[in-house]
Order: sequence, then structure tokens, then C-alpha cells
Amino acid sequence: MEHGVALASVEGLEGLTLGRLATDLGMSKAGVLGHFGTKEALQLATLETGAAAFRRLVWEPARDAEPGLPRLRAICEAWITYMETARDTFPGGCLFTTASVEFDARDGALRDAVARLSGLWRRRLALEARAAVAAGDLPDDTDPEQIAYELVGLYMALNQEIQLFGAPDAGDRTRRALDRLLGPRPSD
Repeated sequence: MEHGVALASVEGLEGLTLGRLATDLGMSKAGVLGHFGTKEALQLATLETGAAAFRRLVWEPARDAEPGLPRLRAICEAWITYMETARDTFPGGCLFTTASVEFDARDGALRDAVARLSGLWRRRLALEARAAVAAGDLPDDTDPEQIAYELVGLYMALNQEIQLFGAPDAGDRTRRALDRLLGPRPSD
């Protein structure tokens, strides 16, 4: 499945086919078909595997941080690191950014899966922003849903800056944008 995730991050989920995966892995198409049954099942399994990798690379490094702004900042820093360095797992950049663009105007199980997984992440970000407000780390009038919305936008822009423009300063620009959104980072 890891190869499927890598391939889908570069070529999109539509570029991920049973035949292509079989060829790349030196398997028969029937062998891949027997495991997944349909192209859509392969694509859905790829999304789930990609979500597990995202959790491992972004959420797990941050989950033990102190709730509130420290955890939200840890998530954001892990997210930048993931975008900058996770080329073995996602050589084409963020799988979910790619899939969002690929399926946002379509109906069906793949769009629903992308929306579900992206929605889970947005809710996690809003939950962490809400905890930051409750801890007094962000002003009382902060809208956690707006924070989540803006964070997703920043990271979609970060993906584009890295993937499309090869911008070496994209991570630093994102950190500056985070400082405007969340307040300055504490001094180390």
C-alpha cells in the first residue's frame, strides 16, 4: 500500500490503477485485483493508508505536547516538517491536497472519503484551537473553526509552494503566517 500512496501523491488517485500497481510491484494484475477487487477499493485503501501515514508523521509527534497552544503549535511544526521532508512517503506532496483538488467537484465514494478524512483533520484542528482558547493561550473571541479553516489554507499553500514552485523558503513563510494567526512563537 505504501507504493500506492506514493504513486497517488504524484499522479493522483485516478492515476493509481490495478495494472499500474501490479506492474510497479512485479505482480500480476489478477493478484492485485484479487486483493482489492476494484480500482475504487484500491483507491479507498490508498486513502486510508495515506491517512495513517499522515497521523504518524503529523499528529503522533505532537499529541503529547501540552494541550492548548503548545500542542497546536507542535501540530503545525510537524505539519511543516511533513511537507518539507516526507518525500519517501509522499513524493508528490500532500496526498490529501492532491485528492481534494482531484475529487472536490465529483460525486461518489472517493469524494466522500476525501471529505470525511479532511473533515476529521479540520475538526481536530478546531478542537486544539478550542483548547488553546480555554487555556487562555488565544483570546476568548477566537473562532476555533476559523483557525482550522486558515490553517488548512496555509498548508494547501505550503504544498503548492513546495511542489509547484520549489520555494526553499516556504516553511519559513508558513511559520511567519502562523505567528500572525496564532501569535508569536515562544522564545526557545
